[in-house]
Amino acid sequence: MTQLVNLPSQPIECKNLIAGELQAPQGVERVDVVSPYTGASIGSVPMSGADEVARAVEAGKVAFESWRRVPLRERTEILFRFRQIVLDRIDDLSHLAAAECGKTVAEARAGVLKGVEIIEFASSLQNMDDGALLEVSRGVTAELRREPLGVVAGITPFNFPAMVPMWMYPTAVTLGNAFILKPSEKVPLTAQLSGELMHEAGYPPGVFQIVHGGREAVEALCDHPGIEAVGFVGSTPIAKAVYARATATGKRALALGGAKNHFIVVPDADPDVTVDGVVRSFTGCAGQRCMAASLMIAVGDVQPLIDKIVAHTKNLTLGVDMGAIITKADHERLHGELDKAVREGAKLVLDGRGQPAPDGYDSGYWLSPSILDGATFDMECANKELFGPILSIVHVDTLDEAIALQAKSPYGNAYSVFTTRGATARYVAENAEATMVGVNIGVPVPREPFSFGGSKASKFGSHDMTGWGGVDFWSRQKKITTKWALQPDATWMS
Repeated sequence: MTQLVNLPSQPIECKNLIAGELQAPQGVERVDVVSPYTGASIGSVPMSGADEVARAVEAGKVAFESWRRVPLRERTEILFRFRQIVLDRIDDLSHLAAAECGKTVAEARAGVLKGVEIIEFASSLQNMDDGALLEVSRGVTAELRREPLGVVAGITPFNFPAMVPMWMYPTAVTLGNAFILKPSEKVPLTAQLSGELMHEAGYPPGVFQIVHGGREAVEALCDHPGIEAVGFVGSTPIAKAVYARATATGKRALALGGAKNHFIVVPDADPDVTVDGVVRSFTGCAGQRCMAASLMIAVGDVQPLIDKIVAHTKNLTLGVDMGAIITKADHERLHGELDKAVREGAKLVLDGRGQPAPDGYDSGYWLSPSILDGATFDMECANKELFGPILSIVHVDTLDEAIALQAKSPYGNAYSVFTTRGATARYVAENAEATMVGVNIGVPVPREPFSFGGSKASKFGSHDMTGWGGVDFWSRQKKITTKWALQPDATWMS
């Protein structure tokens, strides 16, 4: 047996992190944390409710009153210590994240490193975000200050246990907020380790807290009047519900939802770049990410490229090139989605079902990649987010037809084009409705300081989640206008 991931030697009992202490809430249900690698329990997590949320909020309020007054430079010093601790413990974080969410260890490590980029961006705020002071009229100055909001919360999904929470809390706490994390109950182990590392870095009790749970905890975070802002990443239906519930109580909210990302392939596309980009996009993280491009729009005769994509995908190895599906139920659902696509008329040119699991991991939730050709846009496989390693191919004659399909989609996360012509690339970028566009890149995730965020049903709320969009979301701007004396040549402005 080849060891693919270091599973915990003993089941990990997750606890809430409140006021600097790990606490096991009494009288609440606990559920198993199941590894997709083996189908076996590797821990348990409490299903906390409104009482635990309220305790965290009160501890956060106490911490906020002093934390907000700590100079920005001193806040970034602690964050920079946290960065080094994360890098020192990257193997532990990577294996733990892989064990609970099913990624390969290499994918999990890449997720941690992307989170480190956010930490580095937040650490640089002491040098970049210096406010402004201008003399706007005779004897009158206007000053701009950025201030924290108070106690804020982040609700994060299963597919990136380290990275997506890091999209939020490094920036939020560096700006002076007290942050409460509610990780997915499917992947609480990485969050708990992250909380321990934040404590080790020196964050005061209550500045960073964790409340585990499910729907009840999410609703309590949306409802509690002491929480000023809620960030969310997950499926579109839940993102919409969280945004509506949080804003109904007067909170600031930003909820990122799902996607059905398109990429256009034209006949002049570079074969090597295209095949690599397409296959990595729809198979990376087993297709379980909102940036996976799962719909290929083939413009004209690109059959030689499709043949190469199929051949390359066949050579992928489970456990090495691609991880497992998060739950048994999702594994079964994806099998059903393939059957449905065939009934609707798509041609299954590569069937990933029935392929053997990695040696020694037979009880896990493994599914090799599948490719559906000849789909039409009215088929579910072409317009529904399947969230698995399934590529659907729709054929059109012109570039405008391809762009028109994206306009029909309810989602607006990512959109890519594979071409060697600059004019084609520019035309697609200018006409795409998605707000993250790739040229010869299958997963066009912006790097810092550029912000991550979609459009249409992929995002509810203003701002973006990372970069300067995140800075604006987790803070408010205060404008101070000052005059000290009357001016002899005063105008109406002074």
